[in-house]
Amino acid sequence: MFDKTLRIGTRDSQLALWQAHKVGDLMEGSHLKTQLVVTKSAGDLNLTQPIYAMGIQGVFTKALDIALLENRIDLAVHSLKDVPTQLPDGLQLVAVLERASASDVLVQTHKAHLQKASTIATGSLRRKAQWLHRYPHHHVVNLRGNVQTRMDKLFSSNWEGAIFAKAGLERVELLGSHFQELKWMIPAPAQGAIGVVCRAEDTELIELLKKINHQPTRECVDIERDFLRILEGGCSAPIGAHAVVAQDKIQFKGGIFSLDGQIAATTLKEVQMADGKNLAAQAAEDVLSKGGHQIMRTIKYNKE
Repeated sequence: MFDKTLRIGTRDSQLALWQAHKVGDLMEGSHLKTQLVVTKSAGDLNLTQPIYAMGIQGVFTKALDIALLENRIDLAVHSLKDVPTQLPDGLQLVAVLERASASDVLVQTHKAHLQKASTIATGSLRRKAQWLHRYPHHHVVNLRGNVQTRMDKLFSSNWEGAIFAKAGLERVELLGSHFQELKWMIPAPAQGAIGVVCRAEDTELIELLKKINHQPTRECVDIERDFLRILEGGCSAPIGAHAVVAQDKIQFKGGIFSLDGQIAATTLKEVQMADGKNLAAQAAEDVLSKGGHQIMRTIKYNKE
């Protein structure tokens, strides 16, 4: 029986703390005592560079990975979209909570007329590329920081809007009414999902964490993350992926976009649940055959 206080590692942002408390509440339902252990990530400390320019994977997760490997915490709670597809040796993604909305939203400072020249803010390559694909006459500026910081920057700026994850705004009660849901934008793989990582050797804890795992969400995010892993090749790129369970089928949409938004290679797939294990590879092959290979070559060339 796991009889010690469960040390839950988390970043210190309002959203990260909300997510950690959510996991803590679920674990306390298993009659466990919990304690939050707060840390700052490289992505929290460096708010000037775009995330894709920081040169390392896991800018929001590495500090918690180290805390796990050094046995300073028992588990780490993450926004799963921030977690690299390849975890460090000795760590394991054990539980995924039921996903909230996977959508992106545009929060507007006023009723923007998007057919006119506008300035839109985001720190995401994926969002920037898809926005410019749809609105090539717009200007996209970099926006970094936690949700509250980004919202404050938006409303003290002369920008027309900024792009956020809907789930994050809902969780910290900042969604408000001045937003458009971007149903056309393909979200980040695992967007809206909370992931729990622990040491692979902690078998007793793993069995407890499996009780809070939401398997339909896990199956979908595994497909999305596999799609990302196959395409990415260690390179940060504008890649979107979203899988949903619809009765006995899995529906998937994914894509890769050139950095300037001019070129898009996308795919739509629907398969029986039993065939889901091959879906990521099939979708990636489709995207690569539609111009994805050239997009990836160009991105890698530009970064060398």
